[in-house]
Amino acid sequence: MPERRWTIVIVPSDNEGTRTFSVTDSFRKAALWTAGIAVGVVLTAAVYLFTPYVSPAARIAQAENERLRAQLELIDGKLAALTDTIAQLGVRDLQMRALVGLTPDSLSVAAADSATPADATPSAGVAAFLPAGARKPFARSLGFGSDASEKIEELTRRAVALTRSFDAVNDSLTQHLERIANTPSIMPTVGWLSSHFSASRFHPILHENRPHEGIDVTAPMGAPIVAPARGRVTSVGYEAGYGNTFEIDHGNGIVTRFAHCSRILVRAGQVVSRGQVIATVGNTGLTIGPHLHYEVHVNGKPVDPLRYVLPDKIAD
Repeated sequence: MPERRWTIVIVPSDNEGTRTFSVTDSFRKAALWTAGIAVGVVLTAAVYLFTPYVSPAARIAQAENERLRAQLELIDGKLAALTDTIAQLGVRDLQMRALVGLTPDSLSVAAADSATPADATPSAGVAAFLPAGARKPFARSLGFGSDASEKIEELTRRAVALTRSFDAVNDSLTQHLERIANTPSIMPTVGWLSSHFSASRFHPILHENRPHEGIDVTAPMGAPIVAPARGRVTSVGYEAGYGNTFEIDHGNGIVTRFAHCSRILVRAGQVVSRGQVIATVGNTGLTIGPHLHYEVHVNGKPVDPLRYVLPDKIAD
């Protein structure tokens, strides 16, 4: 079967000199494929010429940069939260220092004011705990730069400063607690006051006026006597007129003395705590009945024991 042929007629606008071309079907297909390939080559060349070349290594580096940028943004957010936390700790540190009577620490003040604008004074919560002359010097901005390492270094410095300040507060609180624990504050036994502290009192047995350097608490024979505060027993023995007597040194110059006991349940050198049973009420020595003679000495001088007894702890 003869190959199919295609006839192409070219007619000019004046209809003169008409030309006729005859092509085979194979030639037509080849011409179309050639035209398609040419168009593809032109389009590819255009894309190649007008699109910047990015190497695979550059694409990997770009992806890595994007990942690092996201991590840095996350770190910046965490650093901002940590800055706020340290500022709050600085405020609490100032409050605690004021509570225990310590002067404000410059570094803890700086940490508390870390979010304060440069042209502003410290916040009311912080300024309330600063001396008047110390408020403006610390009212400065401690904002960070763009370098994360500088932020971390600054936060570390503030954290170390707060740690030192907290240690000082803890030491001061410990001293206060020890002082409170060692300060007599309760009546040693339950009974009623039969004789008060006095510079001159008529002695019921000797029938003469003499100082009464403590208080007498009348109570049943054998009633428990408890330590009014923590301390160390310094002496235990029998003393003329006072009978079975012992003393407790509470530190800070405070010494308590107990007399007329029927039994003493502690020994010299023993450490006792507030509320611990240390003896029993008796009538040893010069007495007209069972009672406890209780004295408080401060720096070697007798004082009224009632000054060292909480009001609701007095049995009268």
